[in-house]
Amino acid sequence: MTDLYIKHISTQLGINQWQALHCVELLEEGATIPFISRYRKERTGGLDEVQVGQIKHYFQFFTDLDKRKTAILKSIEEQGALTDDLRCRIEAEVDSTSLEDIYLPYRPKKRTRASVAKERGLEPLADAFMSLKAASPRDLARKYINADVPDADAAIAGASDIIAERVSENVEVRSMLRSSYLKWGTVVSKQSREGAQKTEESDNYRSWFDHREPISRIAPHRLLAILRGASEGMLTVKVEVDADRNLERISRIVLGGGRAASRELYNILCDAVADSFKRLLHPSIENEVLKIAKEKADKSSIKVFGENLRQLLLAPPVGQKRVMAIDPGFRTGCKVVCLDAQGNLMHNDTIYPHPPVNERISAMNKITDMVEKYAVEVIAIGNGTAGRETESFINKLALPEHIRVYMVSEDGASVYSASDIAREEFPEYDVTVRGAVSIGRRLLDPLSELVKIDPKSMGVGQYQHDVDQTLLKEELDNTVESCVNSVGVNLNTASVYLLQYVSGIGAALAGNIVEYRTSNGDFASRGDLLRVKRLGARAYEQCAGFLRIPSAANPLDNSAVHPERYPLVEKMAADMDVSVGDLVGNGELCDKIDINSYVGDDVGLPTLRDIIAELKKPGRDPRGEASQFSFIEDVRTIDDVQVGMVLPGIVTNITDFGAFVDIGIKQSGLLHVSRMPRDGRGRPALKIQQQIEVKVVSVDTVRCRIGLALNIAQ
Repeated sequence: MTDLYIKHISTQLGINQWQALHCVELLEEGATIPFISRYRKERTGGLDEVQVGQIKHYFQFFTDLDKRKTAILKSIEEQGALTDDLRCRIEAEVDSTSLEDIYLPYRPKKRTRASVAKERGLEPLADAFMSLKAASPRDLARKYINADVPDADAAIAGASDIIAERVSENVEVRSMLRSSYLKWGTVVSKQSREGAQKTEESDNYRSWFDHREPISRIAPHRLLAILRGASEGMLTVKVEVDADRNLERISRIVLGGGRAASRELYNILCDAVADSFKRLLHPSIENEVLKIAKEKADKSSIKVFGENLRQLLLAPPVGQKRVMAIDPGFRTGCKVVCLDAQGNLMHNDTIYPHPPVNERISAMNKITDMVEKYAVEVIAIGNGTAGRETESFINKLALPEHIRVYMVSEDGASVYSASDIAREEFPEYDVTVRGAVSIGRRLLDPLSELVKIDPKSMGVGQYQHDVDQTLLKEELDNTVESCVNSVGVNLNTASVYLLQYVSGIGAALAGNIVEYRTSNGDFASRGDLLRVKRLGARAYEQCAGFLRIPSAANPLDNSAVHPERYPLVEKMAADMDVSVGDLVGNGELCDKIDINSYVGDDVGLPTLRDIIAELKKPGRDPRGEASQFSFIEDVRTIDDVQVGMVLPGIVTNITDFGAFVDIGIKQSGLLHVSRMPRDGRGRPALKIQQQIEVKVVSVDTVRCRIGLALNIAQ
């Protein structure tokens, strides 16, 4: 990557150029974001995952930009119009929009009014007008009368068309207008004719039927809502600006501060500028700034989605326990499965404890029998239809006291149960069994199960189907990869779907690892990975530190200490006259290590501090422990909700406009952004799946909307 791009990256991110350069070099070598941020801190100056992810984004952007520059240079050269100055301008560009502005005059076009005028020989007349020296424009225009140009008026009109197109392709004009629109423009939305005819479909956009808001201040979620309404034909959207002010600024740029030789010439030029603005520039710049504003809104929404997904994936697990999972239902019954501590299916059945079948006695007997036969330790109940009723039914049973009951989100479970992954895992079972298994496994280890589901199906985020899907995929892939590697993966129990997110592995190697494990038994050490088909030294370097082997002879194999640092840890232990096993997990011994004495050419204090922290608490799961939760028993529908009630709730989604809170009924309540607590950096202090206490401030039973506030007493 060129110095031009490295300098731009360092400026944008506020880091040193050498940090950006070294990070790009690592990316070019095939290193992943988790590996770079965790194990190459000295080389990057301690860049974190977010910064490395941003550099990776720029790296891809500039790679694509270079390809575009090559195509543009080739196109202009084929036209015989490429000069040294133009080449330098193109090669020095770091902004894709500005690059396209430079290319615009040379871009192959469809037949335009200006191109027709050029064909009729009127370009020299346009040149003469723009030189400001044509004292008698009409007399000059008569010289261009021919078979296609019947009179002076036609010649002046054709020359004006050429001038209008030139003005619309002027880089300085376009840049000025773009900045002006973004700063002073107003987004205006109104109900469309189609929307007026489709009242039911357009009612969702009633708030935007006559809406005006400065484009510089419009909130991301509002802009995305308006643009969705426009894409569905329910709204019209435009950007209003001060046309007179912009025309004046364009004229100053085009005329260069000069004075036309005559009033007639001045009027011709002003009319051409006005035509250029109305017919060419305004529609083009309007679309561009809406696109720029949408890109900004996309990035904001995608960031919210990524943060929500991280919190969801890192939800606390209950750990390896025998679980009974129930996918509740009324008419079709409740599907019940029993899983062992590793999540393997041992048994499945269906019970009908609710109307219309209402076989409660049979259901009670089946549940108690399964609890005893399969030594159930925890029960997971899906929070969808009949979830509250099933929870109430289970809680009334005389079950052993040690059994804990959890409500588990069903979001995405139906997507998983009908997926190729589910069919591959359980080819002999239908979607109801697969869905129940997914609910149970989510309780055991949310991360391991949720990686099998498209994040867009998990019920978090905002307008995820409207934002840039490439950027969304990049953010979500980075988030999943980050979560998996921050927790670490048990090499001997992880599924192929979890392994593929480990740094440096991917789908193919994940399959090879599972195949090796099936054929040869459990991995005894990290070094055994090198025996896996197609897993070479480079992949081993990237993945080894994130894989765990709890039963390994070397305790470091169950830690985040990278194998490349094993000799260093062994030296630390030898210097203290203890074994590595004595050192691992012994905080008192670790505190006695003088890390400064181990600083070397390839290892510095950041890595040494990480090693000591890991030696103190090897393989520590950062996710905490799962906790139980119960809704108010007599609040089941929106009709039971009254203003002033204080209710327990669970945060299910966080958006730019507020947080949605499950209070145990079909409709989630909204904790408006104005009522949300903030941390020291101004970000929402709430987390996905956080248990909170809320106060009902409004209830709209017609529109099924519930307004909430945090209970101040908590």
